[in-house]
Amino acid sequence: MKRKKAAAVIGTVAAIAVCAAGIFLYKVKFEEKRQDVLEEYMGYIEKGRYDKMYALLDEASRNTVSAEDFVVRNQKIYEGIEADNIRLDISDKQEKSQPISYKVTMDTVAGEISYDNDAFFEKESGKWRIKWSDSMIFPNLKAADKVSVVSIEAKRGEIYDRNGELLAGQGTVANVGLVPGKMAVQPQEELEAMAALLGTTAGSISDKLDASWVKDDSFVPVKKMTNSALETPAGEGEASLKDKLLELPGVMISDAESRVYPYGDCTSHLLGYVQEINAEELEELKGKGYDEQSILGKSGLEKLYEDRLKAQKGYKISIVDAEGNEKEALASVSAKDGENITLTIDGHLQQSVYEQYKNDKSSSIVMNPKTGEVLAMVSTPTFDSMDFVLGMSQEKWDSLNNDEDKPMFNRTRESWVPGSSFKPVIGAVGLTTGTLSADEDLGASGLSWQKDESWGDYRITTLHEYGGEAVLRNALIYSDNIYFAKAALRIGADTLTEQLKKLGFGEDIPFEIGMSKSQYSNEDGISSEIQLADSGYGQGQILVNPLHLACIYSAFVNEGNMIKPYLEIKDARGPEYWKAGVFSKEAAAVIQEDLTAVIADENGTGHGAYTEGANLAGKTGTAEIKASQDDESGTELGWFAVFNTDGDKKSSFLMLNMVEDVKDRGGSGYVVDLDKGLLDEMLTKE
Repeated sequence: MKRKKAAAVIGTVAAIAVCAAGIFLYKVKFEEKRQDVLEEYMGYIEKGRYDKMYALLDEASRNTVSAEDFVVRNQKIYEGIEADNIRLDISDKQEKSQPISYKVTMDTVAGEISYDNDAFFEKESGKWRIKWSDSMIFPNLKAADKVSVVSIEAKRGEIYDRNGELLAGQGTVANVGLVPGKMAVQPQEELEAMAALLGTTAGSISDKLDASWVKDDSFVPVKKMTNSALETPAGEGEASLKDKLLELPGVMISDAESRVYPYGDCTSHLLGYVQEINAEELEELKGKGYDEQSILGKSGLEKLYEDRLKAQKGYKISIVDAEGNEKEALASVSAKDGENITLTIDGHLQQSVYEQYKNDKSSSIVMNPKTGEVLAMVSTPTFDSMDFVLGMSQEKWDSLNNDEDKPMFNRTRESWVPGSSFKPVIGAVGLTTGTLSADEDLGASGLSWQKDESWGDYRITTLHEYGGEAVLRNALIYSDNIYFAKAALRIGADTLTEQLKKLGFGEDIPFEIGMSKSQYSNEDGISSEIQLADSGYGQGQILVNPLHLACIYSAFVNEGNMIKPYLEIKDARGPEYWKAGVFSKEAAAVIQEDLTAVIADENGTGHGAYTEGANLAGKTGTAEIKASQDDESGTELGWFAVFNTDGDKKSSFLMLNMVEDVKDRGGSGYVVDLDKGLLDEMLTKE
């Protein structure tokens, strides 16, 4: 019996011990559970699960605020301030009789917000629930208060030309709209007339008028337009579009701020355009300072320099009382205007080049060959950047994309068959490598030639037969294809490809705007004698980017060194060479002298550009684009490269133009004639 009693006592003691341990563990869980509830509550904020947050409130709190009001208030505040990356720090040492103290840190649209707070709990049905009030959002927030988010506007950076002329920046456009209270009682006829003038539909205008915010005295915007477009005649012999619109009852035209491009079409390929950011872009650029009202560079320099041009709005987050008075500033970040950028481009020269070539499919580069400054980059035909900024109809978009002349296609960025404009390069390579002598007569071959019978029916032809020796100077003056085919054979495929690689073929051009690479072959090397011979006069499989070719020509000005091109003016930026010593100093001098003869000699293919008193050098080129040697349906590209030989670092210029479809229009002579007026302008430019 004593043993049984002892065992019973021991069992009772053990049971008491187990029970005590259970109570202890329960208390530990009690403390963890309160913290877990708080962590769960705060974790739902970033997930946007405000309904789940409400479910963690105690009954008294839920009697104070409805689920709908709770969700709306929390959602407006947290999403309004763009709360993100919310961090919760709960104090390790918590007094049993006190609420849980914690610290919240979050990222917002106005920067970081951090605050200390206390959370109170009530136990209901064995679970801990939060005793909620508005101070759970921010400690000093009361039920009648609001959280204000004020945005402070900033200005997108502007783009200027070398002379301080605005190329892209803030300006005004016409905002055409309607005031409903001043419209006709039955306005359908007027709406249809307005739609016809603006290139839209009466239905789309009616939809704008039916918006919930519209009142009789409201101004309802219908379409933004450039002021110049408004001043154009509405039809042949008719009044301006502006006058026609203002004849309609209720129409009002006001000014609106917009991104503008004062030089119009001539800079569209270069500058590109901006548009409002779309949902996909906004998600992709999350956290980089964009919102639903942001504009974004979509093409050209607007896109290239987006990170520098973009405006950073400022924001201030505050607690305000019911009367709108600020109680507490929670966070703020200053607005930051975008960076202004100055280009090497001369706006007036850009305009002049465009006007000369706007009716052609062309690519034009004007640069200073001694400094690398690009003075003009023009591709025609083109588009109007403002069509994208202000909004474009589907009809206009389709017409741009379906136009066979490809106005959206930037020809300055592509690579083209250079034709005879490549002959000076072959001459310089031959002289530099010692495979060609300037005074050696390679023999007259008439207008047609082949190396031997191994070429079969293939023959190289040239346009001009001349009586003098077949030496380098005459070959350049008369643009002798046969001479340069022979020169290429003398140089050899391996040497030529090696030298062309030194000239940057197959490389990216070190320039702000991405350009296509130049090539000497579709394969790894030049695979046949015929391809090698054709390469000698810029045919075969040779393709050259216009900017690259201009850089190569700069070596004839810089004692054999190729200049590095650039587009943006920066402090303390001097000329740099992209490739040094691509030609020998002697070879560069010989080519420059011979290209001077191409302009000065009456028989020179570039003589049409001759200007009394000016020291000009240059080379024409007519490149054939056809399927085979017998193809008579192919087209031709016309080239002309010209530069002054006596300019200093300030006055030196090199202009290179390419025009498509010059067949039966004078070939490269067509380009020379167009350039004559531009040369007169550049030679007289101070």
